[in-house]
Amino acid sequence: MPDCIGVLNSGSSSIKYSIFVIDANELRPGIRGQIEAIFSAPHFVAKEGGRVVAEKSWGEGNRLDHGLATEFLLGFLSNELKGMRLVGIGHRVAHGGLKYTRPVRLDAAVVDELEKLIPLVPLHQPYNLLPIRLGLERRPDLLQVGCFDTQFHSTCPEVAQVIALPVELRDSGVRRYGFHGLSYEYIASILPGIDARAAEGRTVVLHLGNGASMCALLAGQSVATTMGFSSLDGLPMGTRCGALDPGVILYLMQAMSMDVNRLEQLLYKESGLLGLSGLSGDMRMLLESADAGAKLAVDAFVYRVGRELGSLAAALGGLDAIVFTAGIGENAAVVRERVCHDAAWLGVELDPVANNAHGPRISAARSRVSAWVIPTNEELMIAKHTLRVLGACEERGYDVDLDPAASFKG
Repeated sequence: MPDCIGVLNSGSSSIKYSIFVIDANELRPGIRGQIEAIFSAPHFVAKEGGRVVAEKSWGEGNRLDHGLATEFLLGFLSNELKGMRLVGIGHRVAHGGLKYTRPVRLDAAVVDELEKLIPLVPLHQPYNLLPIRLGLERRPDLLQVGCFDTQFHSTCPEVAQVIALPVELRDSGVRRYGFHGLSYEYIASILPGIDARAAEGRTVVLHLGNGASMCALLAGQSVATTMGFSSLDGLPMGTRCGALDPGVILYLMQAMSMDVNRLEQLLYKESGLLGLSGLSGDMRMLLESADAGAKLAVDAFVYRVGRELGSLAAALGGLDAIVFTAGIGENAAVVRERVCHDAAWLGVELDPVANNAHGPRISAARSRVSAWVIPTNEELMIAKHTLRVLGACEERGYDVDLDPAASFKG
């Protein structure tokens, strides 16, 4: 009976899941899918090898909650995984705070501590933790592992982590953490098999999706990133504002009488590309639109990416490579083209044909700075961490260092 690892990524309105079969110390992808639109029109799908193997819709206007959705998912997987043994579940958790800088075995006490971080990432942390609580209640025998989006950035130097506030606030945990760490960790792990110069040198990874950030890697370690104390900072995102003068917050509170709840709604759900365009937070829709607001939103996004790229190159003391990943980074050729054009001063020269083909290498052969499109795989990163924790807990001796070149399908 083969062993398998489950991965759960629970968000505010969806739960994504993946199963990885342990095969000769490697992780082979199995069934995967999601339950989406949990509160409006719940829809479940399961795929294996690109083929839909199960699907269910609850219909428009029907509501689940994360508990019911998780119950349904666990029931489906229990039936689907007959003949296999589920030995652990890895969870994506947005914030690990100062304490959790590496994957950890989860129990009720750990979850209690992680709940204290909810105010830092209110759109993510509470929903990350709900399935964990349920799993601990229903399957206390099953290993659960928390993998944190902040953990990869713990290597940043202190000067890149501090915020210029009084020491007592810094000591209480007010500092720059950074996010999307599991994505950056995956890219760093496979770079040696793709571009040794990028892996050993100065690389900026652009995780551009509905949530967007950038990270400076020096020899594969994070030294600076665009997100900071919360997931609001840095680039304008689908509905999040990005970098914002704190004076704006004071103004909105004093002159417009906005309270904390209204500000949270505004900054997390009504701003970013949606706020700029007045149309949508979806880059695909904006790129297809001739509306002036859509053009402004795209222009502002590209401009900000270019500014942050220059800042991160300064933190690195130069630049050897850039890597595009996540939904926009992997699929929006026109955004990549504009970013690379604006980065010509840094030594980036685009190959338009390769870019339109989505890479993997999209820079010209003579380009001083190489440019790449590399699909991220946070689920695989979580599964690998979960297997390592399982091996440490049960002394199974698993070794899951996959061949980097084999794990990247260019």
